[in-house]
Amino acid sequence: MLDKTDMDILKELSKNSRLTMKALGEKVHLTGQAAKNRVLKLEEEGIIEAYTISINWRTQQNIQTFLQLFTRSHDHEPLLSFLHQKEEIKNLFKISGEGCYMAEGHFSSHDELDQFLTELTKHANYKLSIAVKRLTHQE
Repeated sequence: MLDKTDMDILKELSKNSRLTMKALGEKVHLTGQAAKNRVLKLEEEGIIEAYTISINWRTQQNIQTFLQLFTRSHDHEPLLSFLHQKEEIKNLFKISGEGCYMAEGHFSSHDELDQFLTELTKHANYKLSIAVKRLTHQE
């Protein structure tokens, strides 16, 4: 069970996972050592799985896409294998409701996106949305 301090630690680390334990402790009203012990406990319990970075893809002139995927057969492995091989796919989620999967992709050009979609249609149908503007972000 997570307490308020654990939740505050997760919130701060989600904003900046490179915080020193001393800085993290100051933000959540703990000593650096106490913050470190809490973080280690969260890691051991599997609550913190990894540390990562958040890239502002818009500064890279990429086309950010969201694809709702609809499989044609009960065997999803060919589709999943295809998607895992594509470095343009940054996130992939199994979803409930309409569709089977949701993929987030970043493409350097419309031609690259078109080529990907042509290959994708061998494995699944899709609905495509292109991000126009990011409205919220973590600070």
